[in-house]
Amino acid sequence: MKTKFFLLMMALMFCAIPMFAQGGASGGAGGGNIWVPVAAGISMAIASGLCALGMGSAVNGACSGIARNPAAFPLIRFALIFGMALIESLALYVLVIIFVKVV
Repeated sequence: MKTKFFLLMMALMFCAIPMFAQGGASGGAGGGNIWVPVAAGISMAIASGLCALGMGSAVNGACSGIARNPAAFPLIRFALIFGMALIESLALYVLVIIFVKVV
């Protein structure tokens, strides 16, 4: 329990770091923020990982439901495919947002 609390607090502290960053002038040689592609890659990795976990959980639930009640197979299959489409749309939305922000 202490380890989970510690990791949660560390994640919250790292998320709060940009809040204390200074605004600075927007001039300079580079002209852009070099961390945008890095953050985009990390966000896509997190979204893909969470989508995979959600899909695995959905398939697990569907297989359990079909094993318990084989007569409900068509309804469970429809709900599974619809849920998978919604879960996959999350990853596609993240990908579109990344292309809009980075490119």
